Amino acid sequence: MPHPFERLPAAEKLTGDEVLRLMDYPSYFDLVGRALPDGHSAILDALAADRLIERAGGGHWNVLNVGAILLAKQLSDFGRLQRKAVRVVVYKGKGRVETLREQMGAKGYASGFEGLVGFINNLLPVNEVIGRALRKAVPVYPELAIRELVANALIHQDLSVSGSGPMVEIFDDRMEITNPGVPLVDTSRMLDSPPRSRNERLASLMRRMGICEERGSGVDKVVFQTEFYQLPSPAFEVTGDSTRSTLFAPCALTKMEQSDRVRAVYMHACLRYVEREFMTNTTLRERFGIDAKISATASRLIKEALAAGVVRLQDPNAPPKTRRYLPHWA
Repeated sequence: MPHPFERLPAAEKLTGDEVLRLMDYPSYFDLVGRALPDGHSAILDALAADRLIERAGGGHWNVLNVGAILLAKQLSDFGRLQRKAVRVVVYKGKGRVETLREQMGAKGYASGFEGLVGFINNLLPVNEVIGRALRKAVPVYPELAIRELVANALIHQDLSVSGSGPMVEIFDDRMEITNPGVPLVDTSRMLDSPPRSRNERLASLMRRMGICEERGSGVDKVVFQTEFYQLPSPAFEVTGDSTRSTLFAPCALTKMEQSDRVRAVYMHACLRYVEREFMTNTTLRERFGIDAKISATASRLIKEALAAGVVRLQDPNAPPKTRRYLPHWA
């Protein structure tokens, strides 16, 4: 059986000094919460113990793909891994006709993650809100949602796909995060399904480094954040041989397409279910910020979702005012 991509060498028969020159080893010890060992030999032994590098005999070392992709000072130093760098593109308007800015990441995923998230946040538009007579700028998209979706794209990509890596695209009305490879779980069940990854070693190390959460896929956090800020629900879809996650800019309920409304109701029902609760007319009003005086609006949203088959009544015999709802699969 062939070795997983993570365990194959990205560079072979390097001296210890060459390994330490190519890898951002201080960030590794910082991220895992360990003191930097004394001496090059102890540092190399620690990296080898975590299977980021391996001995190659004759005092030489191989840097494994997982070590390079996480801790490279420059991914371009490792040949084909350069194409696994994250590409960030900003477009004018809602389409891909005019590019305003494009940037290719340089560092490994772990050592460069905070910088990547900060770079993305600085490119995003902000909304100005007034509270207690003070005006302040608030990012259009919650940072936690961005962090989780970018981390998911890095972890769950198909690393065996050559010439393709994760991409973040920013439009006027949305942000799309795409990674090569189709997901191992149904896109409609990403919120409740236990996470499955092709890259178990990569996922395990990124969890230890605090880049992604220990349990779950983080999608529940993303949905919670979008609901908290009353944004349209995120969308998860397969496009060709890739997986795409989309965050949408603020949009009034009255301006949402029916498909967006149905998806939002479904995601709300899923989030309530994983919290061991039910969706009701009241919880849906809270999710959309609908005034209690117009609760019929929430009822119409529920009817749309029922007609689309994405939610179901928990008890079909319950009177209207006490009806509770579940995702269709529950």
